[in-house]
Parts: sequence; C-alpha cells; structure tokens
Amino acid sequence: MNDNSHSETVVRYFDRTTPPHVSTLILLAGLSALVMNIFLPSLPDMADYFDTSYAVMQLSVPLYLLCSAVLQLFIGPISDNLGRRRVMIWGLMLFMVATLGCIFAPNATVFLFFRVAQAVVAVAMVLSRAVIRDLHSQDKSASMIGYVTMGMALVPMIAPAVGGALEQVFNWQATFWAMFIIGGAILLLVILDMGETAQASDKSILGQFTEYPELIRSPRFWGYALAAGFCSGAFFAYLGGAPFVGSVVFGLNPFWLGIFFGAPAVGYFAGNFLTGLYAQRFGVNSMVMWGCFANALGSGVSLLIFLAGYGSAFSFFGMMTLVGLGNGLCIPNATAGMLSVRPHLAGTASGLGGAIMIGGGSGLAVLAGLLLTPQTGAYPLLLIMLGTAIAGIASILLVIRRERTLALQAG
Repeated sequence: MNDNSHSETVVRYFDRTTPPHVSTLILLAGLSALVMNIFLPSLPDMADYFDTSYAVMQLSVPLYLLCSAVLQLFIGPISDNLGRRRVMIWGLMLFMVATLGCIFAPNATVFLFFRVAQAVVAVAMVLSRAVIRDLHSQDKSASMIGYVTMGMALVPMIAPAVGGALEQVFNWQATFWAMFIIGGAILLLVILDMGETAQASDKSILGQFTEYPELIRSPRFWGYALAAGFCSGAFFAYLGGAPFVGSVVFGLNPFWLGIFFGAPAVGYFAGNFLTGLYAQRFGVNSMVMWGCFANALGSGVSLLIFLAGYGSAFSFFGMMTLVGLGNGLCIPNATAGMLSVRPHLAGTASGLGGAIMIGGGSGLAVLAGLLLTPQTGAYPLLLIMLGTAIAGIASILLVIRRERTLALQAG
C-alpha cells in the first residue's frame, strides 16, 4: 500500500504558520546524535573528577540509551495528541535543564541521574521523522528521511573529536556547555520556524495510547520495525565491541582507533545519500532489502577473512563501511515504511519503532562487550553482527510476502 495522497506543502523559513524547513529537521536529528557521543573522550577524566571507576562512568551510555528507548514509547502518542511543536519545545527545554544538572553535579550519582534525564532530547529524533511523514507520501518520506539522517551521520564522525578538543583546552564540563548552547540555539530555531504539522486529534492522551494495539497487530509494522532493529543492531554491537577489537586485538592507539572507528559512518553517509536519490524510484522495500544484504556482506566477508587467517585492522574496519552503507539504505526506508502502515499514527509508530531499535541495540552493545576477551578475538562480535544482519533480511522478506498477500486479496 503506497499512499501518495499528500499534496506538497509550502514551507517558508521563520514562518510559524508553515511546517519547519528541512534544515531545521536536520539540526534536530543532529542534536540527538551529538548528545549521544560528544562527551565519550572525557569519560576517563570524569571518572577521576568524581573519584569513581571508569565502569561507573561508562554506565552513562547504556542507561541513557535505555531511558531514550522508554521515552520514545511516550513521545510519539503524546505528540499525536498535543501536536509536534509543543512537545518539541518542552522536550528541548527539559533537555537544557538536565544538561545544567550534569555540569553542576556534585557526585557521580547526581551526574548519572541528569545524564539519563538528557535522554529527553529523543523528542528531536522522533518528531523530526514524524513531521516528515505528516507532510509526504511513503516513498518521498524515505527520500527526505535519508537526507535528514545524512546530517546525523556526519555528527558522530566529528562530535567525539570536538569533545576531545574541548576537554583538552578547557575541561570535561566544556562539552556539556557546548550541548547546552547548541540546544538553546536549536530551541530558538524551533520556536521561530516550526509550524504544527500533526492533524488535531479528538482523542485524549490516554486514548492515544490505546492506539498501540492497532500498530502491534500489524505484521507489516513489525516487519519494518524488526528489519530496522536488526540492521541497526549490527551497528550497535559494533559500537559496543569495536573499541575492544581495535585496542586489544589490533593494538591501535587512541588516535588511530578514532580514525578507523569512523569507517561505518562513511558508509552510513553514502547509504543515506543513495536513499535520498533513489527511494522514490525503487520503493522502500527494495532499498531495505539491499541495505540488509550490504550489512550481511560486510560482517560475513570480514568473518571469512578472519577464518582464512588474514584478519587485520584494515580488513575489519574496512568491511564495516559496508555495514554502515547497509544501515544508511535500510533505516530511513524501513522507518518510512513503518510510519506509513498507519499514517494517522505516525508519531506513535516513530516512537515505538525507535524504542525497538534503541532498546534492542543497547542490549546487543552490552552483549558484544561481555563476550569479547583477548582469547576470543573479534569472532563473537562478527558472529553477532552476521546473525542480526540475516535476521534483518528475513524481516523484510516477511513484509514483501505480506504485501503480495494483501495485493492478491485486494485483487
């Protein structure tokens, strides 16, 4: 089912009576990515500052992801009811308060509380996607989400380097001041530029939550959500395991690990660019399928190279560009598909889909970290990545089969 009933809407910059400009949506999606990883190079110094272990400070990553996943379940339905603009403004204001809490935290416990509270910035990601789906048809949405998430791909490539530089020149708090200032600037932009795009709902917020079963009963929603979840799961496992593989298995110093580590982001950028160009021509299902294949190819070939005894930092990280490419092809298209199964529930679908992706992803990141030891080498990580990639292919095949069945029934 491909609904192309949307008429294209006029967008004027800094006009609150029209939808937000695409550059505003790109900055919002980028803010979510920035908050995730700009402070990571500061973790060792933060452990010293709060007189605690690195392991305690490292909790700021999985706890943040877990809270983000839970919040996304609520952000979507609330925005379907109250409107995208109001929820976005409140979310960004709460994010700024949480960021100040991190800066002035007297101990590690208070810091972790406010760090987890920063996950409210998930409104920027969930609602930038929902706004696109409010305005465009399924395939056009995939193309637009591809361009918006292309901006997101750039941020993780440069944010840790910027965070490291800020910390070296000033201190770890400087990275959080940077988040606060950027968050404030984007909040101002939203106030000036973001008109409402959601159709007014006659349901109460509680009523909006009762819409979840309608989504949960849809096989196509699950097919798209699981394809995106498994595909991104390979990348999250990489985030959890690649620092260990680079430093322990290949003995890379922090500088070279930082250079190699960005390999998937290069592929992700390319995949999103290709989505922007070709989603409307080939349709979302084909793009998701190619993405899942690229993902499986990257981890599968890397595993074969290791089994043949030729595994190196170049082969391991080089093949990860294919995993990134697969994610760039799969995620925007699967997201557009997921949001189109029930267009009147775009916000709810964006939140539930995001929660499935991030919740499952953080679990896989932890699993990869637990299974890797100097004795195992890179094998557990590559096996997890290959397994999730194959599960992604199975998920999109279910969607294609379901759509054929629906077409036959309609015919």
